Amino acid sequence: MNINYKTPEELKLLTDKSRPETNALLKKLKKKKPRRLDDVVHALHYEAFDNFDCLDCANCCKTIGPRLIDKDIERLAKHLKMKVPDFMGQYIKTDEDGDFVFNEHPCPFLMPDNYCMVYESRPKACREYPHTDRKRFYQILDLSHKNCETCPVVLDVFEELKKENF
Repeated sequence: MNINYKTPEELKLLTDKSRPETNALLKKLKKKKPRRLDDVVHALHYEAFDNFDCLDCANCCKTIGPRLIDKDIERLAKHLKMKVPDFMGQYIKTDEDGDFVFNEHPCPFLMPDNYCMVYESRPKACREYPHTDRKRFYQILDLSHKNCETCPVVLDVFEELKKENF
């Protein structure tokens, strides 16, 4: 599996082009909840990340923001040697769903070389992205399909899933 960087615009076009086929796969997977789905997805995840460096991409950091939980905010504030209310005032807003998110895109901690200024203290959602190594993958099929528009690895995982006989 050889994965190349694609811009979010390219990923959106590719995701839209394959949407009917992918939606059919999602419907089938949700209905069957195949036992081997996690094993297949995890194998694809590890193979993909053996051949792809997130530092060549950072689409996730540039275009989508993580949902922040209280522990994330506390950890980030401590990392930056700030008081939580000051950190929240400077970096956080509440979105339309009532969740805490960064108040700007790209991520305020993304550096020009795509490294993360707060990597050791990054939010849980960032640590887990793109979620293709998660257990019970069938529970996040729709989210993962949406992530095809951001992450070249997720798009490739879905394309490879279509070749499986579920």
